[in-house]
Amino acid sequence: MKKTIYLAGGCFWGCQKYFDRIPGVLETEVGYANGRTEHPSYEQVKHENTGHAETVRVVYDDSLLPLEKLLEAYAAVIDPTTVDQQGEDRGHQYRTGIYWEDEADGDCARLFLSALAQHYARPIAVEAEPLRQFFPAEEYHQKYLEKNPGGYCHIHFDD
Repeated sequence: MKKTIYLAGGCFWGCQKYFDRIPGVLETEVGYANGRTEHPSYEQVKHENTGHAETVRVVYDDSLLPLEKLLEAYAAVIDPTTVDQQGEDRGHQYRTGIYWEDEADGDCARLFLSALAQHYARPIAVEAEPLRQFFPAEEYHQKYLEKNPGGYCHIHFDD
């Protein structure tokens, strides 16, 4: 069955490329989630304190990739204890978060984060909340690292 979850893991360029490589992920789209403004631009998110997180909408087949496994993959490429930072990217838009439309996915996310916390001495900083809104990012951000292979990313790829 096709399902959707929204994952914020710092800069959305690398996160999108990472999720695109996971078997069971059907499609991805980068955008801005859970902020205070309607239809923000990248420049607004970066400079105007809109409250949005750079986020990847992940559509996946849960018969091939259960949400728990997708969240394990997500946790493997973030530092879940840092606030408003991943890699060299700093700012509220680079926070980590799991956002959902289906409350059952919220239950799964909360259980996952509770279990993840057992592996860290510091508190988990990943937001876990219902999706309030998601606005797709500008076209030049979609599949950015495919278009710009030398682009910066806090996630390291072998290619």
